[in-house]
Amino acid sequence: MKIRVPAGATDTHMHVYDAAVPRAAGTFMPGHFPASDYRAMQKRLGLERVIVVQPNAYADDNSVTLDAIKKIGKGAKGVAVVKPGVTDAELERLTRGGICGLRIMTLHGGTLGFDLMDSLMARVHPFGWHANLQLDGRELPKFEAQIKRLPARFVIDHTGKFLEPVPPEHESFKSLLRLVDTGRCWVKLSAPYETSKTGGPKYEDVGRLAKALVKHAPERMLWASNWPHPSAREPRPPEDADLLELLLDWAPDAAVRRKILADNPAELYGF
Repeated sequence: MKIRVPAGATDTHMHVYDAAVPRAAGTFMPGHFPASDYRAMQKRLGLERVIVVQPNAYADDNSVTLDAIKKIGKGAKGVAVVKPGVTDAELERLTRGGICGLRIMTLHGGTLGFDLMDSLMARVHPFGWHANLQLDGRELPKFEAQIKRLPARFVIDHTGKFLEPVPPEHESFKSLLRLVDTGRCWVKLSAPYETSKTGGPKYEDVGRLAKALVKHAPERMLWASNWPHPSAREPRPPEDADLLELLLDWAPDAAVRRKILADNPAELYGF
């Protein structure tokens, strides 16, 4: 591998799937991808910490995610999905199990949308959770004011996930930069293959946005593998090492890469 990862390097977004646990009705199940498979990849890349994100496949049954956090052990935390009416006892149980964020996903298959975000974030904020948001970045101007009203920190997935990559001067990308400028917003530089029209290995169209974000606020950027690449299994998934090495292009300065891979996630997730 060409990239040297710093101590405390963190993967801020991946999923675990257990084929023995039934998926929620109408959701997508990519296959069996246990924590042990992830650990092998993590070790190969030299990553030390991880955020396990609740996949859409299990709606608000967080058992597989909690089990993965437990199996990975030290250096693992998670992002969960809860629904209105969740009890304090359940939120306490999830927090004890390593959960520190709530997943809001407005795209196809997501369990919670922006209609529930305000009330649910008010509910989980006292437990120290942040909001983890995934949407089509082109819709950011529509939701910008609502997102800015969130009570605490929030994270935006996959370089803004512009389903049609936009140029950096586009109004929706400027909206993302304004959110970053609140000082409470982090962005995951991840999963370029999900939205890129130029394609691998460089994903130039998404890379242009990643570079602009790194230049604008290196102290607010994170990196993530999006393992096991549920939407891109065929004909074969991207190489995790190649995705990590995109940082050599997106953040050429080693000190900036250390922030993205280690310092920023340590601050946000409390490692």
